[in-house]
Parts: sequence; structure tokens; C-alpha cells
Amino acid sequence: EGPSEWHKAYPIAQGNRQSPIDIDSARAVYDPSLQPLVISYESCTSLSISNTGHSVMVEFEDTDDRTAISGGPFQNPFRLKQFHFHWGTTHSQGSEHTIDGKPFPCELHLVHWNARKYATFGEAAAAPDGLAVVGVFLEIGKEHASMNRLTDALYMVKFKGTRAQFRGFNPKCLLPLSLDYWTYLGSLTTPPLNESVTWIVLKEPIRISVKQLEKFRMLLFTGEEDQRIQMANNFRPPQPLKGRIVRASFKA
Repeated sequence: EGPSEWHKAYPIAQGNRQSPIDIDSARAVYDPSLQPLVISYESCTSLSISNTGHSVMVEFEDTDDRTAISGGPFQNPFRLKQFHFHWGTTHSQGSEHTIDGKPFPCELHLVHWNARKYATFGEAAAAPDGLAVVGVFLEIGKEHASMNRLTDALYMVKFKGTRAQFRGFNPKCLLPLSLDYWTYLGSLTTPPLNESVTWIVLKEPIRISVKQLEKFRMLLFTGEEDQRIQMANNFRPPQPLKGRIVRASFKA
């Protein structure tokens, strides 16, 4: 079932631009030509929250470019499609990306697609420049007030395959103050593992409380009829860099 088996069904798992990676901050290359990241989530329309069987996901209305990211390494705006999380059973692991070998307890992924160039999300997800994912690390600290609305909704999607209405949530509240980032060319971190993602990994983490993180750990990988398996450690370990360069928008 796990990531070590994925290559059997998805040979791309051993490809040249797989994600996540360990970001070696000393080897990242400062690139002054990288633009600041512009996150335009003002008219954001969240639709639903669901348990996908490997994470919890919030989906968005993505019929226009009003909810998008631009700037950074991008020529076109990329529309927000969904966000989801990866987390561990303990605080010592959970994130997919690591920094200088250090994991965080949780990582948020905001998934966007290139709607200027591709007609559908599915088409974009199969193209080398189709997707842009913003990764945000979560660390343990004081309670994150804006996160409560989300963590309080998790009980509704405890089981795999469940979905609930979840409107009026703007993920801008889940971003750190600084939008300094690392960027590299990578892939989806769950099957089909398409090498279609330009990654933007934010340097500054956000903080959530232990109690908030515990609510993620109450979710299940399994359906209501199945034996209950706690949803946690739903992260893929870092993949080989294979010669890729990680660029930084900031001077180390």
C-alpha cells in the first residue's frame, strides 16, 4: 500500500523530478530574478470538505482567475483548486518536505492549476507546467484562531469517502506573514505522481496548537463499515534530487 510500493503501479515514482524533497538551505540558489509571490484569494469560494482516504481536502470554485497565485516563477496565474494536509502520529514527523533534514509535524498544500494554458484541471495535472502547489509548514505553538473553523469541521468527515458543505473559508488566513519561498520542479506526492508541479515551499511556518493537530489525527483512512485505521503518517518520504536546483527568493 505504502509509498515504497507505488513504483510497481506507477513507474514514474522513480522519475527524475519526484516530490517531496529535503531542501538543503545552504545549497539553495538565491535567484534575484524570482518575483515576489502574489496570492489573490480575495474572492475565494470554498465549496466542500472531504476525506479522500489519504487526507482531508477543501475544494474551491475554480471557474475564473479571481482566486489565484501569480508572480514567483510563473508567467501565468494559477487558479486555486483545493488544499489538503499531511501529518504524523507524533510531532516529530508529518511534513512531506523537510528543511536541512528536519521534518515538521504537518504540511499544508494549496493546489493550483494553469487555466490560461489548459482547459481542465485533469489536463493541467498531466502537463509539466500544469500545476503549482504552495507548501506551508505547521509547527506546534499557540492556537491558530483561523484554523478552528477547519479543525471543528473535521468530525463531519471522519470516514473515508465522506464530504460536507464547507463554505466561506478563505485559506489566506493559513499563510504566514512572510512569503519568502524556495521553488523547484517536482511532482504530485500521491499517485499518479505526475511530474507536473512547480513547487513553492514557504520558508516561514505557521503555528497550531497540540489540540488542533490532534483533531487531524482523529480522522480515519477507512470507511464506516471497515476496521478503523487512524489517518496519520500520510506523507511520502523525501525523494532523490537527481540534479535539480532549488532556487530561493531570498538571500540566506
